Parts: sequence; C-alpha cells; structure tokens
Amino acid sequence: MYKVKKEIDSEILCKAIVEGMQENKAKDIVVLDLRNIHSAVTDFFIICSGESSTQVDGISNSVMRFTRKELKEKPWHQEGKQNSEWILLDYVNVVAHIFYKDARGFYDLEDLWADAERTDIPNLD
Repeated sequence: MYKVKKEIDSEILCKAIVEGMQENKAKDIVVLDLRNIHSAVTDFFIICSGESSTQVDGISNSVMRFTRKELKEKPWHQEGKQNSEWILLDYVNVVAHIFYKDARGFYDLEDLWADAERTDIPNLD
C-alpha cells in the first residue's frame, strides 16, 4: 500500500515561509496573492531582501529548516544558491524569492505582478 502525501494548504505554507524569513531578519517581506490572476503559475509569491549574500543564504536556509520542521515540507526546486543574489525556493503552490537588496530593485517582481493582491509584512527590529 502506498501513502499519498496530503497537499499542504498554500496559505498555511505561505505563513510558515514568512515566519522562516523573519527568523533570519529578512527585510521588506511582501506577499503577492496570485490566485485571482489567470496566467499565474502558483498561488503566492513571497519576496524579501537580505543585506548581504551571506544573509540571503541564511534566510533561504531558515525558510527550508522552518517549513521542514513545522510542515514536513521541502522545496520541489531551488535556484540561485551559487551566488546568493536571488534564491528561489519553489514549493509549487508558493514560491519564495529571496533577494540581495540591489538585485531586488533590478528585477522588480512586485511591479511585474502589480495585479496581485499585495500584503506588506512589517519588518521586525
């Protein structure tokens, strides 16, 4: 008999990713709800910034550790670990984008997906 893995609700996963980002002091966290956009390939984008490539890598590790511990989830795919300027963690229904602060402005994902419902998460000091 095979066990079928139950799909985690994307809102629950989204909250866990934000908490993982906050654990490592990510800045300017934005949640874009893409569920009402016809061409979107996922339910949520979560975007944040780090002050250095070391912090970007640390935020990424924190998110993966937190989602694995709390929800038994790990990314289906990840990119950008080599240079830590833009790390993408793809959990299928939720995609986390962790940017070095200068790279974030260059790619400007928030403007690209301006039709999405946007939630700004206050920085923790």
